[in-house]
Order: sequence, then structure tokens, then C-alpha cells
Amino acid sequence: MPRLVMKFGGTSVADIAHIQRVARHVRRETEAGYEVAVVVSAMAGTTNQLVSWTREISPLHDAREYDAVVASGEQVTAGLLAMALQAIGVDARSWLGWQIPLRTDAAHGAARIAGIETDELIARLSRGQVAVVAGFQGIGPDNRIATLGRGGSDTSAVALAAAIGAERCDIYTDVDGVYTTDPRMVPEARRLDRLSHEEMLEMASLGAKVLHVRSVEMAMVHGVRTFVRSSLVDPDAPELKGANATVGTLICDEDEIMEKKFVTGIAYSLAEAQLSLRRVADKPGVAAAVFGPLAEANINVDMIVQNVSEDGTLTDLTFTVPTADYNRARLVIEGAREAVGFHVVQGSTDVAKVSVIGVGMRSHAGVAAECFAALAAENINIRAITTSEIKISVLIDAPHASLAVRTLHSLYGLDKD
Repeated sequence: MPRLVMKFGGTSVADIAHIQRVARHVRRETEAGYEVAVVVSAMAGTTNQLVSWTREISPLHDAREYDAVVASGEQVTAGLLAMALQAIGVDARSWLGWQIPLRTDAAHGAARIAGIETDELIARLSRGQVAVVAGFQGIGPDNRIATLGRGGSDTSAVALAAAIGAERCDIYTDVDGVYTTDPRMVPEARRLDRLSHEEMLEMASLGAKVLHVRSVEMAMVHGVRTFVRSSLVDPDAPELKGANATVGTLICDEDEIMEKKFVTGIAYSLAEAQLSLRRVADKPGVAAAVFGPLAEANINVDMIVQNVSEDGTLTDLTFTVPTADYNRARLVIEGAREAVGFHVVQGSTDVAKVSVIGVGMRSHAGVAAECFAALAAENINIRAITTSEIKISVLIDAPHASLAVRTLHSLYGLDKD
């Protein structure tokens, strides 16, 4: 029988009624002939509460005890869903990360998956028992619970799907798929039927909140077909049956997409901050002196623009960091003033990043020129630009973000069928 991994996030298991609806979603797939493993998050708000308790009891707490506390949220959900399945006649058993076991490295609070031992789990699945797995957690080399960090349940689900050879990993959330852009900003945004792993990775890293970046990376590396769909519809609704049973967005290898549009979606992020170092000596080692300390402080740098003076002796260096790291980044840079030798540091948190994404851009010329011309026509100034094979990102003033997204969404025909 084919295997299927189903993952349900916090909003999908928010209370008992939601958990009972999830159980019916699971039963539908077992009745369709699948061996099913379910990965669950903690009930909505639970992890935040647990984290706040750890900080209240001790701001400088032991990371191993932090993991023991915050992993309990998923344990509760797994047990409750197993009970709900049993109550409707589905054989089910809950599994914690250490029971599988899902093994991780020693980075408590932000662990990475090292391997999954699946022999016993597969044996149970083959006997028709549904495995309800607590996401977000595993067991470290010190034989203690280790958590994977925020978004870890998505990563758990994709890793489990790869380990058991699942046909697909279905990620259930509170939206019915991935859209061409945020429908709250552009009502004409359309749900995408298919999306390549690369496109989803760019969208996730550039502001789309549907999937966690780590889970998309893992799906791409292991070739896991991932299906984003809504848990909030009635499990017995006609659109989930028969020919319409694939309502959602399938994230797959590029080869599975027959007709590739040159632009697939527009992503944006308002959580951006800009830093500029003025009149920096243009000599070897300067960039390392700037970005080395930022890396040591675990501050991610994104867009980088360098402007060299006409005589080649001085340069201005501009880059972006997450807004949450802005103040810390300024302190780090000020601490490196002597090594870098800049004249002044300037910054702004009132900026936004808007990105055009599409695998078809590899073979379609003129996408960037069209983007820049359309923004210029709306009198939107571009502060910085970065590109890849399938992405163009521009940094603009935050008040223009909505206009820029709507303009580019319309420019590339994303609001049309």
C-alpha cells in the first residue's frame, strides 16, 4: 500500500473540535488505501506559553531543560489525536521523537536531524495502524529530548516522508495552498496548482509564511513531493473527493511541471533593515572585517551593494539585515569601526524587499528590465537589487510596498487565469 505523511499545524489542532476534524481527515486517507503517518504541532498558542514560562523561571535557562518543557506541547496533541482516531474506529498510536527514534545533533533548541530509524514504525504502518508523531522533536546524542526550532514540525514531516518512502507529504494549514502573492494585499491573487521546490524555497525565504524554509530545503534534497492544503474544510466535502481530491498546491520537481510560466509569484518582506557604511577604504580584507563579526553574532546579511569612488580609493557599502537584528547589527559594526575604517554608519528600518520569482526566468530575457520600468513608472525608487537565476529582489521604501506588489503582480499577468 502507498504511504502518506500528513502534517497538521497549531491552528489545525487548536482545540478538541479541530482535533476531531483532523481525525476525520486522517480516516478519509486510510479509507482511500494509504498507510498513514501523521505529524502534529502543539495546539495554537501552547508553545508560546511554554517558552514564556521557561524565560520567567530563568532568563539564562539550560537549553536541555528548555527542550524538555517546550516539547511537551506536541506530546499532548499526539496523544489527543490518537484518542480521537480510536474513537472513530481507526487503529492509532502516538509516537514521541525519542520513541521512533528521530536522532538529532546536540544543538538543543535548534537541532538538526541526523537520521530516523523507521523499522518499527513501518512495521506498524504495514499492519494498518496510523502513527501519530509528535513533530518538532527528536533525541540528541546526549540521550535527551532535542527540539528543532520554530517550524520544526514541517521539517519533521518532510524528513519522515523521506525516511519511510512516502508517496507524498501533505502539509495541512489554515490556507488552501500557495498563492501568486499575499491575497490580503492583492485580492486578485490566485492559488497555484503546482510549484517547483526552487520556487517555493525562494518564496519561503523571501517572506511567504506557508512553509518553513528548512522543510522546503529538505523536500528539495530528498525529492519529497509536498502538498499544501487546508485543514479547515469539512473532511467529507465533495471537493476533497474524486477528481477534485487534489485541491491545494503541489510542490514538486521542476520536471513535473509541464508548462513553466516565467514568473510564478511575487513575495515581499517588511521585516527588513538597511545599513550603509560611508567612505570605507577600498582595500582587500574590508568586506571580511565587516561581515565576519556579523556572522559571528549570527546575524544574517541579505542584499549587499558596493559603490566604489571614481578614483578607486573609497567605497560605500550597503547591506540589509532582519529588522529584529538591526540594533544589534549596528552595535557590531560600531565595534568594528577601527578594523573597517568607515567614516559614518547610516541605517533605516523603513524599507521593504519585494521579489519576483519564477523558474521560467532562466530562459526568458527582459524580466528585470520590465520590473524596473514598471516601478519607475509608479515613481518607486530602488535602493538595492539582488538577483539569482529564478529571482529578482528590490529594496524599496516600505510605504511603497503594497503598490509595488500590486504593480508587479499585474505586470506579469498573475491576476489572470
